[in-house]
Order: sequence, then C-alpha cells, then structure tokens
Amino acid sequence: MPADATSPSTAAALAVDIRQFPWIRRLASDYAFQYAQIASFFAGDPASSAAWADTIRRSQTTPRHPEELARVIADQQARRQAAPESRAAAARLADPATRVVITGQQAGLFGGPLFTLLKALTAMKLAAQVEREHAVPVVPVFWIDAEDHDWVEVSGCTVLDTELTPRTIRLADPPGAGERPIARLALTDTIVPALDELASTLPETEFRAEVMDGLRRAYQPGRGMAEAFGCWLETVLGPHGLVVYDSADPAAKPLARHIFTKEIAHPGTTAEMAGRAGHALVARGYHSQVTPHEGAVSLFHLASSREAVKAADGHVTIGEHTLTLAELAREAEQSPEHFSPNVLLRPVVQDAVFPTICYVAGPNELAYLGQLREVYAHFGVAMPLMYQRATATLVDSATLRFLARSSLPLVALQPQDEKALNELLEQQLPPTVDQALASVTSLVADRMEALVKVVPQIDPTLEGTVRTTLGKMQHEIQTLHAKVIQAAKRKDETLRRQFHRARSLTFPQGHPQEREIGFVWFLNRYGPALVTRLVEDIPLGMGQHHVLSI
Repeated sequence: MPADATSPSTAAALAVDIRQFPWIRRLASDYAFQYAQIASFFAGDPASSAAWADTIRRSQTTPRHPEELARVIADQQARRQAAPESRAAAARLADPATRVVITGQQAGLFGGPLFTLLKALTAMKLAAQVEREHAVPVVPVFWIDAEDHDWVEVSGCTVLDTELTPRTIRLADPPGAGERPIARLALTDTIVPALDELASTLPETEFRAEVMDGLRRAYQPGRGMAEAFGCWLETVLGPHGLVVYDSADPAAKPLARHIFTKEIAHPGTTAEMAGRAGHALVARGYHSQVTPHEGAVSLFHLASSREAVKAADGHVTIGEHTLTLAELAREAEQSPEHFSPNVLLRPVVQDAVFPTICYVAGPNELAYLGQLREVYAHFGVAMPLMYQRATATLVDSATLRFLARSSLPLVALQPQDEKALNELLEQQLPPTVDQALASVTSLVADRMEALVKVVPQIDPTLEGTVRTTLGKMQHEIQTLHAKVIQAAKRKDETLRRQFHRARSLTFPQGHPQEREIGFVWFLNRYGPALVTRLVEDIPLGMGQHHVLSI
C-alpha cells in the first residue's frame, strides 16, 4: 500500500467523505471503506502492501512483447513530438522488468473535463510511489480510448467565462461523426473558430497566450481528433513523465491479436462470464454496469464503419454481411487492425498489451471492472489492482475560506436554489430577532390552542374558525420571517456574493466541477503551477474528495 494513502495533505484544507455525495454508488464507497464486502469481484485490496507484491509477481506470468510495445509507442511519440521525459519513460517499457500503472479516457476536446487530468495525475503519483516501495521500475501510462464512436460526448468542452458562467465550445460534425471511431475522424477547418471562441471565452490571465499556443499546435485542421488529444495531453503532462498511448494505432493491433482470435473462437463466453458476475453483484445489493447480450462477440469490426459482431450457429453477422467464425478468425489473424474490443474486452486487451499492475478507475468504472475477474482468467491475463482516482474540487482561497468559515457542507452547494443561502443568512441574524420571531410563533400557537379548548363551550362550530385563524396567523408570521430573511440578504450582499461565487465554482449548472469544466480552464487560471501543485499535494487516499486551493 502506498505510504501516504491515508495521510492528510497540507494542501487539502477540506476533505469530504465521498459517501456524502448522492452520485456515489454503494460499490464505489464499499470499495474504499469496506473492501472485504466486494473482494471476490476483484484481484486484491489496493490498501494492502501484500496485494501489490502479489500483483507485481502475477503480472510477470502473462507473455508480452515489451520491445515491440516500446517501438510502437516511440513511433507514436515521434509523430506527436513528445517531450523528452515522456520518451525516456516509454523507453523503459522495453525492459521486461518494467511494470505499468495505467489509466485512460476518451479523447475529449481540448483535453476533456478536470477528472481526465486527475486520472492521469493519480496514475503518475501511484507509479512513483509503488516504484519506491517495491523496488521495481514502474511507468505511468494514459490509454486514449480512441475507438469509441460517441462524437457528441467528446466534441464539446465547457469552461467558465469572466462571470463564472459555463460556456460550451463545440465542434461541428465532421464527415462520419457518430458512425466512425473517434480515431478515424479528422479535424476540419472548424477547429480554428473553435479555438478562437475558446480564447475569447477564457478569462484573460498571464497564462492564456501560452495555453492557447499549445492548443493550436495540437489541434490543427487535418489532424485526427485522438492524435490532437494525445499531443495536448503530452504537452501538459509529458514533461512529468506520463506515457500517452493511442489504442487505435494500427501498428499496435498485432499486440492484441491473440485476444481477438480467442474471443472469436469462443463467441459469447466473455458476455456470459460478465453477465454472471453482474447478477452476482446485483444479488449482493450492488448494481451491474453492463448487461451483455447472449451470444455477443465482445469485438467491433472496423474495416469500414464501427459495427458490432453477432454470432449464431457457427456464423457471425457484421452489419449486413454474414461469414463463418473460421473466416472471421482468419481476418483477425491477418488484419488485427480491423478489430476493436468492446467495453468488456478492452481492459483485458489493455492488460495483455501492457504489464499492468494497477488500473486507475473512476467511481463508475468499478462496477463493470468487477464483472471481469473470470474473463481475465479465461484469457490467461493477470487481473491488476483497481485504484480509485483522486477526486477534487479546485477553488480560490476566498472560496475555501468561505466554505471553512460557514461550515457549509460542500454538497449543499449543488442545488440550484437558495435554500442553503437562506439557512446561512438565518444563522447571521441577531439572536434577539431570531428569538423574538420564535417567541411570537410559540406564543400565538399556545394562546390559540387555549382558545380552541374553550370556544366549544360557547359554540362548537367556532372551533374550525379558530383553527383557520391560527393557520392564517402562522402563515403571516412565516411571511414576516421570509421578509426578514430577504432584508438580511439585501443587507449582507457580501455573504450572498460569496455563496453564489462558491456555487458557481464548485457545482457549475448543478454538476460536480470535475465532471463539468475542462481542465484547460484551470491551466489558464493557474498556469504550470497547476500540475506541479497537484502532483505534489493531492492525496492518494481513496474515499476522500478534496477541496483544494492552488
């Protein structure tokens, strides 16, 4: 277990238990806090040093081609003009003793949301720490998931303008969008006005020119969307030794040929195994992330567009074409670049290609990864440990002081109403005002209840009238209370501004910052210090969300 996995960080002025967040599902929280409850679905507890040692040993039992892998990555890096530090790290992969801590994400425009950066940083910190503690060379790798075809998901980037209002820059659809893999979509001339729009939207800082220069070098007309993403990620993190890997590179596909051919030889087996594990998760009270179709082959065919492969009675159907399993197996053997793993097979391909000891996952990824233990064994690939990525909200020092001073739970800022603000303002009311309102409310209720008891002696029908009158009086008192709160709002505009600023930063449009705002916005705000500080200061421990001031 990494030594500082549970130790506090001086930069983490506020740490929040992830179980406070409604979007964190039980599997993710149990993985962090009660691993024994879900141990049977995974390869080992990342909080255990013995589990790391065992995984390092097991990873050496899977046959791989380290020299070929290093050559493929070196060629990718040459095309992207990667930093020397990144190239040196990739060269270490030629050594059979080198292990890998890996993570990955789709090729989001301008780098994608903040959590993409947090994933990469977690992998980098974890790799360095495991190398120190277990005396084995470890390289951090970022796997670009470039063969997904969800253009809408990757074609936009949201940033905050000078008023902290979210603004989304979105690319026009290139030919083949939504049908072809992202790696096969080239940037058109529309990338130029998109970059101009980003430059005019980002607040002016001393770092904006440098950030935009780096983006313009990466995102050029004619360059592939995935390659542009890789160039930008290397620009930001390459100097820190991160290795970026384009999984769609045709030259890399022979490294996974044996996985493709075995999947074709046993159609439906991966889906069946994952389905069983999914049912077992549900039976334990968790959720199943992927529900595979019976008999499905866990591959896509990429010769023309991205097509699912369906098997039945010794034949497979790809779009409108039908061929035998033997014919498909020959194609996979001869042209592995025609194939791509689906969500269930992708981790197995990844860890068959790389000597992986740990995958850094987002909370929502853990469920489908928990469905794959039997699948890994079926393919003879050592299943790595899974480690939850760092999760964080980045704010300025004024917002951090506001949150600490107000004792306001972070999650209270998510609703897009003023309930939390009203509660804060109530706490700011002079005690005499609050006590007077409470006293009046209590006094009216007591006196009217006394009247309810005696009026039936005069006229039984008056009881309802008294209760109606009581309700009206209580309503009037509540209205008065609301007016007092509104007066307090007008009087204390400073608190109001601090609240709205904190909410705009932490939950833009009601969404967690790390999922909504592109990390390019933070680079523009903080410059190179952003990466340096996060590498140094963000804690590795699972189960805590950190509110940080850079």
